[in-house]
Amino acid sequence: MSFLSRTDQSILGQWWWTIDRKLLVCLIFLIAVGVALVTTASPPVAMRIGLDQYHFVLRHLVILVPSFLMMVSLSFLDHRSVWRISSLVFVLSIFALIYTLINGLEIKGARRWISLPGFSLQPSEFIKPAFIVVISWFISKAKSKSESWGVKISLGLYALVVSLLILQPDIGMTFVVTCSLIIVFVLAGLPLRFLFLSAMLGVLALVIAYFSFSHVQSRIDRFLNPGSGDTFQVEKSLEAFRAGGVFGVGPGQGTVKLGLPDVHADFIFSTLAEEFGLIFVLLLIGLYGYIILRGMNRVMDSGNLFVMLSVGGLLGMFGVQALIHMGSALSLLPAKGMTLPFVSYGGSSLLSISYTMGMVLALTRRNRREGIAYKGRSGV
Repeated sequence: MSFLSRTDQSILGQWWWTIDRKLLVCLIFLIAVGVALVTTASPPVAMRIGLDQYHFVLRHLVILVPSFLMMVSLSFLDHRSVWRISSLVFVLSIFALIYTLINGLEIKGARRWISLPGFSLQPSEFIKPAFIVVISWFISKAKSKSESWGVKISLGLYALVVSLLILQPDIGMTFVVTCSLIIVFVLAGLPLRFLFLSAMLGVLALVIAYFSFSHVQSRIDRFLNPGSGDTFQVEKSLEAFRAGGVFGVGPGQGTVKLGLPDVHADFIFSTLAEEFGLIFVLLLIGLYGYIILRGMNRVMDSGNLFVMLSVGGLLGMFGVQALIHMGSALSLLPAKGMTLPFVSYGGSSLLSISYTMGMVLALTRRNRREGIAYKGRSGV
């Protein structure tokens, strides 16, 4: 877009010269990696269940179009609009979670999805980023007045969200939400008692889930003692890493993926390891790390507490989700069906992460005309 001069005052011109273009390019590259891996990993899964071999590829591309458009559209928003939209998404997600518990689809003992024409929506995917922005607003507003009501409201909302997630049950989402809350609290410089309280609530939720849900207990037991149950998927995942070596067996040449039921979603990292090798694995990890550091670097000196907390929490959520996916594939963490952001197949996941990074792009924009005026402001 070299035709847009720095003095261009059109909406597109202002967007182009204030958006973090390097961050946008990294996200586009991550999306391209996802398309490539879904293309090579999903055909065996589709044929195994009697579908056309490119069924998941086509569905991924269909969802990718509105997801990308949404991410770019959100990046045009100002800070106040980001907060307003997130508040609306949060309220709608709460009602959607309640509806899911009553009338949602039950799959493998969990009610997490709402059936829509041609699509299954997972509301818990959208409540994560919305929750982060909402509590960031409350904390930044209260902290600017040296009051604690923002923290109390945030803990109350956290308790509500976690309760709904555990009832589904969805322990992975509960863990991600808890980590995000702690990250926001740390960035806000809150007293240790609040960090301790939020951590204890998270531990309590995990203990309750362990003794209440057999599948959670089974996954943790198998992680601590692999001989106590079926570890087929994890073993196949580790086999893929060993087979790939340093340089991989080549795109589309992997064979371990043929025996992994969820290789296009929960274990797509294993496909990357087998077909592209250790070098590409490290490059992908580095790309995730760069996106997180790049985003945080853009806001650490902004002087806007709401922006710093929101971006820190959103990027923390982004990183924790990637870490859980990678850790599960390498048997470093208990096996959990968590998608790899922008890379795994998954409609709700792709829409949610696009919404998340669209807000990050919006909040990390540097306003040319009001850059100085934003210094010292602590909220929206």
